[in-house]
Amino acid sequence: MALKGVKVLELAGLAPAPFCGMVLSDFGASVLRVDKVGANTDLDSLSHGKKSIALNLKSKEGIEIFRKLCMSYDVLLEPFRKGVMESLNLGPNILLKANPRLIYARLTGYGQTGPYSEKAGHDINYTALSGLLSLFGRKDEKPTFPVNLTADFGGGGLTCALGIVLALFEREKSGLGQVVDNSMVNGSIYLGSWLYRSQNLPLWGNKRGENILDTGAHFYDVYETKDGKYISVGALEFKFYDELLKGLGLTHDVAPQIDLTGKVKKIFTATFKTKNLDDWLKIFENLDACVAPVLSIDEAPLHPHNIEDRGFVEEDGKFYPAPAPKLSRTPATLSNRKVPQRGESTRSVLKELNYSDEKISELEGNGVIELYRPSKL
Repeated sequence: MALKGVKVLELAGLAPAPFCGMVLSDFGASVLRVDKVGANTDLDSLSHGKKSIALNLKSKEGIEIFRKLCMSYDVLLEPFRKGVMESLNLGPNILLKANPRLIYARLTGYGQTGPYSEKAGHDINYTALSGLLSLFGRKDEKPTFPVNLTADFGGGGLTCALGIVLALFEREKSGLGQVVDNSMVNGSIYLGSWLYRSQNLPLWGNKRGENILDTGAHFYDVYETKDGKYISVGALEFKFYDELLKGLGLTHDVAPQIDLTGKVKKIFTATFKTKNLDDWLKIFENLDACVAPVLSIDEAPLHPHNIEDRGFVEEDGKFYPAPAPKLSRTPATLSNRKVPQRGESTRSVLKELNYSDEKISELEGNGVIELYRPSKL
């Protein structure tokens, strides 16, 4: 696996940091999640393949254990607001001095500088500040945020994983670690590079929802079918639009590709409602019209294309996204990668740090650590 041998220390959080750690873990890194003693980790749905140690970082001994871990790890992934790690005396200036090879990844909403850097926020706020949210939505409607995908996962976790891998690659030449400062606002802005750089193209120039790619065009939109399902249409180029009209049984005279009146969109809306989704898919099966069904997350794993292309993996009767991209020699794997219980690896990790059983019991009794004990039924 590509990242085999890389050791990652992930401070527990939600969404972006766990996703970043998941990506690294899926491609072979050994990831140890640092949970808070007594914390609820049930909302972290991205912890498969990781280990867990439960520490109280508000205690002197908990911080000492954490520092010892940082001495032997390649990457530290922390998701806190500006100043939190420094208040614990665990900032990069201290940890990089002790371990110059450490990659110190800071995954925050607003970054380490600027008037918002100490503010709380969520994906919707970061996407809004990036400028991207203003582009999402239909005509005469308020902006529509794409759940928490843009900042948390695109501009956050995935971009941070890239930064970590870049820093690891550079370390091979310099022998030195560095700080990876991944603001989700900055990451989202960079994710939107094409949107920013393409505003001079004919694709744009109108208000939200009146452009070619933002539901303003009849040939790039989603339509409801007779059975209440949906079909996506992306026939941008003329040759694909020509195929689209063949499937719909329409002519260019009735439905020209250039239409500023909105008339053709009404025609498409009415036409797609005359048949069920499966009927339309059968019609377009042999037409190259840039048409695809809008699948639910329950339907997507069962689609023939996703099955053959191995887009999902099945575990215990449930389907989960497979790692991407696919590597030919060192592919990622999800086999035998269970979800850790909080503190499940606390004892074994401390034993590796040469803590005795007596000391471990003392730390547990003082609330510095938490040991996982399976319930007996």
